[in-house]
Amino acid sequence: MAAAAHGHTPAAWTGVVISFVGFGIAGVAMILPSVLLVWAGLAVVLLGGIVGKAMSMAGMGRQPSTNVYKSAEEQVQAREARAVATA
Repeated sequence: MAAAAHGHTPAAWTGVVISFVGFGIAGVAMILPSVLLVWAGLAVVLLGGIVGKAMSMAGMGRQPSTNVYKSAEEQVQAREARAVATA
């Protein structure tokens, strides 16, 4: 799992931080009883998801792993190449 770097990207961290702030706003709004502020907090949570996805699409998300093969044939070829190289 460490090779996949799941969630360890600027896009993921930014999206989560923005969403966390939105949850905080909505939580405070529930204590104050302010319906408008609850909706504003939920809008910030959605904004966090949009920003995270946009940053991911811009290249700041998870990059393709070199440890993952695209097909079974590619994996077999790599295994055979390693066997030849070590022999």
